[in-house]
Amino acid sequence: MNDDAELRRLRWRCRRGMRELDQLFERYLDLRWAQASEHERGVFLRLLACEDDRLWRWFLGYDPADDAELQSLVDLIRTLPA
Repeated sequence: MNDDAELRRLRWRCRRGMRELDQLFERYLDLRWAQASEHERGVFLRLLACEDDRLWRWFLGYDPADDAELQSLVDLIRTLPA
């Protein structure tokens, strides 16, 4: 699959129905995806598989993710410039 098609597919998967989460994931795709390692991309895909309520609590800092890699990526996404 070419990069443009993959990015379009990911943008669709990032649509969560919660605007704040949508914006966080879109920001990651716009600012980080292109230079992310294969490993980091895999962690991002795992993050997308998580439930919205858990994601929201992680991004707001109410709860840490159970997985250190997921938490690391959440922390990175939270620090990306708006």
